Amino acid sequence: MFRGSDPINMDAKGRMAIPTRYRALLEDICSNDLVITIDMKSTCLTLSPLPEWRKFEEKVASLPAMDELGEMLSRFVVGQAKDLQVDGSGRILIPTELRGYAELEKKLVLVGRTQRLEIWSEDNWNAEREKSQENYRSMLMGKDNMSDALKNLSW
Repeated sequence: MFRGSDPINMDAKGRMAIPTRYRALLEDICSNDLVITIDMKSTCLTLSPLPEWRKFEEKVASLPAMDELGEMLSRFVVGQAKDLQVDGSGRILIPTELRGYAELEKKLVLVGRTQRLEIWSEDNWNAEREKSQENYRSMLMGKDNMSDALKNLSW
């Protein structure tokens, strides 16, 4: 559903335009109802169509009450989630506290992750991309560390 990356500017009020290529899709799949929250693994935000978010919430809710990861997901990811609506100009308003978490300034990168989007500061995205490329190269050199699913991935 979502793929690729797009450089985007955020205005002084914290508004970010959704790329044109996603606007009709978001209207169709979720009537422009989105959920934004923190990413626990990286200094970025995730932006999900409401139906996809509900699937994630159901999975979190079904985790055992004493599951430590489930508690963290519930407390920090679900607990900091905010509902958003794409406005008539195709923009979303990123909440101030979430902008602070992800270190967002004017220059952003929107990254498609199939069922959701990630919002990165340009600097954090460039650093993450560089780190990931280095890690991937080193994994390829020592394929023993890779899962069978990754070893057999081809396209």
